Amino acid sequence: MAKRMVDLIAGSVALVLVSPLWLISALAVWLESGSPVLFKQVRLGLNGKHFRMLKFRSMYVNSADLRNHDGSTYNGPGDPRVTRVGSLLRCLSLDELPQLVNVLRGDMSIVGPRPDPPDVLHLYRSEDHLRLSVKPGITGWAQIHGRNSLTWERRRDLDIEYVSKRNLWMDMRIMFHTVPVVLLRSGVYMEKPVNGRGAVTSVQRDEFE
Repeated sequence: MAKRMVDLIAGSVALVLVSPLWLISALAVWLESGSPVLFKQVRLGLNGKHFRMLKFRSMYVNSADLRNHDGSTYNGPGDPRVTRVGSLLRCLSLDELPQLVNVLRGDMSIVGPRPDPPDVLHLYRSEDHLRLSVKPGITGWAQIHGRNSLTWERRRDLDIEYVSKRNLWMDMRIMFHTVPVVLLRSGVYMEKPVNGRGAVTSVQRDEFE
């Protein structure tokens, strides 16, 4: 209950504070590549329940969904699927702002494991299912330890560590350390292709206009 109260208060305050950035980001996306401005994708939530996660669209419409060999989403620099505005939004982490709505809805928390697409569930190790025992978050233990520069396996290990140790003080630490990570643009992109082989798989996006 305390964590939910923090989510509601922090989410509401943040939504008000970033509303100018929200409007500017939405306008920039629309001016460059039209609608839709938001990208909505099904992700795994608490107890594996599906929900639609919101982002500002950073790719061209109907772009292929590329995955690394380990099943993680490809996220590298110079990706031709990403628009110029989208690249800027990603570098500044502004594409994640709409997830504050997910927090207020109760689909997500401010802090928690990042939500995976449902199609990677079959790649989970038995211990990875522990990640689904809490709400996914906008930021988390893995995000302040390297974000996308980490392998998917390392991110999952950090998420499991968070779930096993989580408390409000830990959440506060994560939120505090998220600020410099975002400002310094740390770990926005993967440093090198997984297993040295890069993205090799294209899957159908589960997107809702």
